[in-house]
Amino acid sequence: MVAADLGCSSGPNTLLMVSEVIKTVADQCKKAGRPPPDLQFFLNDLPTNDFNNIFRSLEWFEQKMDKKTFIPYYIAGLPGSFYGRLFPPQSILEGLKSKTGTLLDEGNIYIGETSPPWVVNFYAQEFKNGFSNFLNFRHEELASGGQMLLTILGSEEKNLSIGDERYIWGLLQDALHDMVSEGLVEREKLYCFKVPMYTPSMAEVKEVIQEGGLFDISRMQYFESNWDPFDDSCDDFVLDNLQSGANVAKCIRAVAEPLISSHFGEGILDELFSSSYHHWDK
Repeated sequence: MVAADLGCSSGPNTLLMVSEVIKTVADQCKKAGRPPPDLQFFLNDLPTNDFNNIFRSLEWFEQKMDKKTFIPYYIAGLPGSFYGRLFPPQSILEGLKSKTGTLLDEGNIYIGETSPPWVVNFYAQEFKNGFSNFLNFRHEELASGGQMLLTILGSEEKNLSIGDERYIWGLLQDALHDMVSEGLVEREKLYCFKVPMYTPSMAEVKEVIQEGGLFDISRMQYFESNWDPFDDSCDDFVLDNLQSGANVAKCIRAVAEPLISSHFGEGILDELFSSSYHHWDK
């Protein structure tokens, strides 16, 4: 059995996906009274991903595996963009997760309240084009009867100028403006920095899939999570604003650090995410 993780991380989250697939296959084979197949995992991301970090973690991963659910498996790194062809035709049985992004308008690092409607519409169309291409290539690569699981960072509202994502990236923008005022960041660099991400609504995702006609939708589900990864509550009550702000900052740093460091340099990272908690505790 062959599975591909498209847009994988470089840390433990990637091996968590591998673990879940192994456990699920082992459980299903046990229920069916069948011997489990060997598993081949392809971990795909851009060449800048630290694949060696994943490979160095494999020994630790094997030690943590439940021997009762162990299945022979093989892992290979696959650098490259999933907007193009990655595999021979009909060679993949399972495709896992996708993250898509586009570039945003000048004056905002993300779609904001001041973004004109045509800008939002433009990037919505860019998402549609990119996601359509993604589906076309995956359709060529998936074997007959193969399935694909997409986990996409999305938005509950189609209007991204009022969503949570706009608010979170707005806090990062405020922190960067403070660093400009303090002379730690060049104003010109801030004005040309954009967060290359678009978070589609469920309706937008469904529309592209149905218009393409290449895949049937077995199930779609919206999962809502707290921006503070240590807060499992579903309400807006926060016991410790400062600690929660620190947790949110660490969560955003995990996503934004490669973007920030490549544009502004690594020198501002600690100051931006550690000394600016007063922005994140809002």
